[in-house]
Amino acid sequence: MFELASRLIAQFYSLTHNYALAIGLVAVVVMLLITPLTLKSTKGMLEMQKLQPEMRRLQAEFKGDRQKLNEAMMKLYQEHKVNPMASCLPIVAQMPVFIIMFKALQGLIHRPDGAGTAFVPKYLNLTSDLYLSLKGKTEMISFGLDLSQTPIDAVNQSFGKGMIYVGFVALLAGLYFVQQKMVASRTVSPSMSATQAKLMQYLPVLFAVFQLFLPTGLIVYYMVQAIIRIIQQFYITKRFYGHDSSLGRQAQAASEQARDMNQKDKKDNKKEIKPAAKPDAPFSSKRVTPPKGKSSGTSRRPQAPGKSRSGSVARRPKP
Repeated sequence: MFELASRLIAQFYSLTHNYALAIGLVAVVVMLLITPLTLKSTKGMLEMQKLQPEMRRLQAEFKGDRQKLNEAMMKLYQEHKVNPMASCLPIVAQMPVFIIMFKALQGLIHRPDGAGTAFVPKYLNLTSDLYLSLKGKTEMISFGLDLSQTPIDAVNQSFGKGMIYVGFVALLAGLYFVQQKMVASRTVSPSMSATQAKLMQYLPVLFAVFQLFLPTGLIVYYMVQAIIRIIQQFYITKRFYGHDSSLGRQAQAASEQARDMNQKDKKDNKKEIKPAAKPDAPFSSKRVTPPKGKSSGTSRRPQAPGKSRSGSVARRPKP
């Protein structure tokens, strides 16, 4: 798989003779292949959102009975022909691609003798233009930038030039933020708080920060992918949210209804819980036995020697 990805990069390099363009074209091909899965998963996710009110009713009806709840959920999915795993298809497809492209791009700048030494590219045909252009070189120059260098290393070598590399990371973070904001503006979750929604929005931005420690060639790859994803989101908004009766609008209305049901259930649960009587009253403990070393409240006087306890009892006079 690494060889196939590397050969694809080499094929585009033979057409463009530019490393960044070759890597970017590979990103375009990958995104075009994943786009049908993305559209299918989006449709499946919206169909799932339409069922959220029904799912809330089932959860309330079979509360405490997990088995019957699962059976009712599966029946609901079958009736509406919904696959709950459909939304995971793009993620499942992209993870292997992510690993393959990462290893393929790393293989192009393989240095068997350590950092700073010459490249000996891996996974390439030894007669390809890409292999011959990199063999024995120490830099992968494209548009004046070394794609084999990480932004952190570039800053350490020259702060001024290194900030150009850091700027690419900042641009990638901005693209991720725009893409995630487009998704968040359409999604209404009945159980997600505002804090969780913000966290999900900024999480891809945090992923972009890690690119500071990866070769710039990977940043180019992810940047092209992010641009295509933004175009995808525009298309998804137009296709699924274009009019009031569209699938996306119906899903939004159902999500709003499910969220209202969720808030109502929380309020009802709070009313059922009765507060304890006088919660601020101090706690007092009644002691049955006196503490050690102390006498009880009813103490006895010591008796004179030779007298028994019966001596203090009044006796009848003899007749």
